[in-house]
Amino acid sequence: MKGWMKKGAWLGRALAAAVLVTTLLPAAVRAQEPAAQEYRLGPGDGLKIAVFQNPDLSLETRVSETGAISYPLVGNVQLGGLSVAAAERAIADGLKKGGFVLQPQVTVVLQQVRGAQVAVLGQVARPGRYPLESTAMKLTDALALAGGTAPQGADKVILTGLRNGRRVRAEIDVAELFVTWTPEKDVPVMAGDTLYVQRAPQVFVYGEVQRAGAYRVERQMTVLQALAMGGGLSPRGTERGIRIHRRFEDGTTRIINPQLNDPVQPDDVVVVREALF
Repeated sequence: MKGWMKKGAWLGRALAAAVLVTTLLPAAVRAQEPAAQEYRLGPGDGLKIAVFQNPDLSLETRVSETGAISYPLVGNVQLGGLSVAAAERAIADGLKKGGFVLQPQVTVVLQQVRGAQVAVLGQVARPGRYPLESTAMKLTDALALAGGTAPQGADKVILTGLRNGRRVRAEIDVAELFVTWTPEKDVPVMAGDTLYVQRAPQVFVYGEVQRAGAYRVERQMTVLQALAMGGGLSPRGTERGIRIHRRFEDGTTRIINPQLNDPVQPDDVVVVREALF
């Protein structure tokens, strides 16, 4: 009885985790094409080929620029543009037609993906196009290839690409992914995807402060913290003279008289006026 209770509890936790993943991830990004079966081989892809009960026919090779490989006994086999399953059939057909193996059982393992690339753009250390090292590459893996987010980059990464022939777009909060440890939000990337890191939101501190300027809006940043980024008030500044110029969704700008512990919003202009004696 206890064994069944433990098994039931384990199953309940597994179902709850599955529901959590389904809820958190963007539906379009979750609809992944099977990576190894649907991926089309391209130049530079690393393959490991084995034939059942024929160890002499085992081979580790790369797809050439012309999309072909040189295979023992068979010679050149054109694999470019084929799925892994189709590549297995192509090699098996060559072995069978040549009379080398009567009923070849060929296995092709995709070890490295070089023919597919992902673009990482925006506020990263090294923007550019990078090869997918494997079909299991995640968003954070691709971001790491580009050197990570630059200091002025936002915490959220925008992913665009195709899933099942449909264009998708998703925003992934990378910082929150690690802070709350939700690895299921680290979505897989696929060939042709683009990752874009935009500039982090800013708050502008102006007036009677030590260092007027634009500063990154940190999470849950308050007016007091924004002023601290600007070095605090100058000798002529006064807390009673703090105002926020804030733009709203309707395009209008309003002047707010804030408290020091009020949160700031992106593009706020914090103005400290001179004290009147």
